[in-house]
Amino acid sequence: MMQRASDGAELRAIVRSLRAHGAGRVAFVPTMGALHDGHLALVKTAREHADAVVVSIFVNPLQFGAGEDFSRYPRQIERDAALLESIGADLLFLPNVASLFPHGQEAQSRVEVPVLSDILCGASRPGHFVGVTTIVSKLFNLVQADLAVFGEKDFQQLAIIRRMVADLNFPLEIIGQPTTRETDGLAMSSRNAYLSDDERQRAPALYATLRLMAEQLRQRHHMGRSDIERLEAEGRAALLVSGFMPDYVAIRRADDLSEPDEGVGDENLVILAAARLGQTRLIDNIRVST
Repeated sequence: MMQRASDGAELRAIVRSLRAHGAGRVAFVPTMGALHDGHLALVKTAREHADAVVVSIFVNPLQFGAGEDFSRYPRQIERDAALLESIGADLLFLPNVASLFPHGQEAQSRVEVPVLSDILCGASRPGHFVGVTTIVSKLFNLVQADLAVFGEKDFQQLAIIRRMVADLNFPLEIIGQPTTRETDGLAMSSRNAYLSDDERQRAPALYATLRLMAEQLRQRHHMGRSDIERLEAEGRAALLVSGFMPDYVAIRRADDLSEPDEGVGDENLVILAAARLGQTRLIDNIRVST
């Protein structure tokens, strides 16, 4: 039976008990709830790599900016708990704001990964990734897991967490899970529930645009900076035609999200995009080896 904990002391006591009863490796999957098959894939991957799996559900106010959807973000705790128990999660951590920020949000110490946090989504959502790395570092310290699993849909977030873990010497392994998609290609997301019927029909155009860009990249073995900027502009234009309001469409190096040099040759690249469809902000990416 899956156990539950609501504060740090209870969480650590249960994790100690799991280890004492034979859990040599403990995996951790942090979420904000409203779980879908993508989240469940993270838990299943965690199970493959560990003897016990801890999942947290916490809608983190630090990563929401003014005017964003913190108050209406879907909260479905009992439904989520039933799903997690059905796939074998061992422990569900359900902290509240007061337990994680006992001195208040404004007085909370922050963890920041500079440079990586200020580009792409970080440029349009100031402070977002500081909120992410602050809460993830707190959760890492509370759970004391051996590994943690994150989805590749938010590729920038994964890159930032990998850098934070390396820079701060967290003793755990980070595993990236490939994006789980609907049958029409749309990346699974809790925010997809915000889409109207018409918007849901349009939404797969985001991934379709990235796939077309990726094919063009593969066909051009050497591209200059102007070629890359032209391809990015074509991607933004295609999203506009499909009814999106693009935030960015960017071609970056997959390892550090830096801009490719003049004359791109054999490199591992990633195409990243964020765009609004109605009131819903969607993100996606696709890896490309040129």
